[in-house]
Amino acid sequence: MSITLSDQDKTTLRTAAYGAITLLSAAGAAGGSPHKIATNGSIALASATGLVGHVLAEYPKGKDLNGKSVAEIADRVLPALTAATSLLKQQDPAEADNFRSTVIVAIEAATRAHKDEPSPTMADMTRKITAALDAA
Repeated sequence: MSITLSDQDKTTLRTAAYGAITLLSAAGAAGGSPHKIATNGSIALASATGLVGHVLAEYPKGKDLNGKSVAEIADRVLPALTAATSLLKQQDPAEADNFRSTVIVAIEAATRAHKDEPSPTMADMTRKITAALDAA
């Protein structure tokens, strides 16, 4: 099956994936290195394969992910996660699964930046990201 994604669809996928890492970085800032969280998560996203890997490799990677608060970033990212999963499910369920697993692996890589268990804040953000992925 051939998937056709518009430029806006691709932007939604990139915003969702890179935004998830941005949210974790912001949530984990109090208990660890936001830079390490972002780096580990971004490396995992750069390792994606399939259509998702091609889209995530394009520039701009995570545009417009700045915000005055975590809530402001979440207002853009969480709906983008649901929208990205939904649009991929409509065209190719296997690619939707690829997107979900790519984001989950990136989350796991990002949370390993902490030497101990992820903080309660990071664990909660992980649950919110996973719920947004599964809401589609």
